[in-house]
Amino acid sequence: MQTQVQHITLSQLQGRISIALAEALPLPVWVSAEVADMKINASGHCYIELIEKNEKTGATEAQARATIWRSQVMSTIGRFERESGQRLTKGMKILFRATVQHHAVYGMSLQIQQIDAMHTIGDMERRKQLCIEQLQKEGVWEQNRSLPMPLVAQRVAVISSATAAGYQDFMKELGRSAYRIETELFEATMQGERCDESIVAALYAIAERSEEFDAVAIIRGGGSTSDLECYNSYLLAFAVTQFPLPVLTGIGHDKDTSVTDMVAHTMLKTPTAVAAWLNQRAADLDGALEYCAISLRDICRQATHSAALRLEQFSAEVRHLAERTLQGEKQKLDGIATLVANFAPERIFRLGYAIARKEGKALQSVEDVGIGDNIEVALADGVVNAKVIEKLTIDN
Repeated sequence: MQTQVQHITLSQLQGRISIALAEALPLPVWVSAEVADMKINASGHCYIELIEKNEKTGATEAQARATIWRSQVMSTIGRFERESGQRLTKGMKILFRATVQHHAVYGMSLQIQQIDAMHTIGDMERRKQLCIEQLQKEGVWEQNRSLPMPLVAQRVAVISSATAAGYQDFMKELGRSAYRIETELFEATMQGERCDESIVAALYAIAERSEEFDAVAIIRGGGSTSDLECYNSYLLAFAVTQFPLPVLTGIGHDKDTSVTDMVAHTMLKTPTAVAAWLNQRAADLDGALEYCAISLRDICRQATHSAALRLEQFSAEVRHLAERTLQGEKQKLDGIATLVANFAPERIFRLGYAIARKEGKALQSVEDVGIGDNIEVALADGVVNAKVIEKLTIDN
């Protein structure tokens, strides 16, 4: 005869588990976990998948289901979002108070009654600080900020969503300027799950054509603080530090500064502010060029005026020197004229002198003629023809 093994039914086992859980955890308990998934169905109830991962390996160590009943959704989730400034989303680490329920069919579940906003804020801040410390430790913190920014960024690669209001605001603000700035949109998911991976992919696409652009603008409109979480991602922040062009950010948060903002070349609060900054740089350069042109014109005018004054002064000096030179030469000529006049034949004749010529040549010595030579003697009032009959020297 076969001995019947003592056993209990599955429902009895589930009942004992329910009793054991009720006895072990009669009151609500505080539990920390990560939101793996969540949804609010048509009935208004919120269903959450919770998970716990090993911080070193990322392996799943525990998971459970949780529920927030429709009557408590507004008070629980609404209060959390008001206090934290964030939406309750997938990937968020939360600390919550819940009762433990066990159902014979559906198994164990947690009935969430309250979520501690400060715990989530603290965890996000801790991860943000770890990202900052790692980037600083690797020596890349200042890398993008050290890149030279062109005086005017005329070709800007824009990472955003074509349908986003922030992108429309950006383009509208650029259009208000008289200066032409060319842009090209590289579309990416700007918030939510895997947002950082999408933006990094856009950065890689731009990097392959980096010679075509002067700078990159990462822009998005405003949103909850939780939407900013992907901008604290090490993956995205590191990609920005390594980017070969200056990166501008206009992520749309006035209160919070993300790690991506911190490592970017220039951080601005909104897409409109990024466009205004680009326009202002163009206007500043235009103003500087205009100032230089005016200064150059003034310098040229001053130089021309100074040169004219120097030329006038030089001309006066040349005129004065020429007059002195001419006066001196005139005096010399007057002296020569006087001397010539003193030795003119007419004056010599008037003094009683005569000029003796032989064959038209003036005689300078008695040796120039011989006895019997015919000569002519020029006097003041005529010529006398004579014949040499005798020669006497001064000594004789």
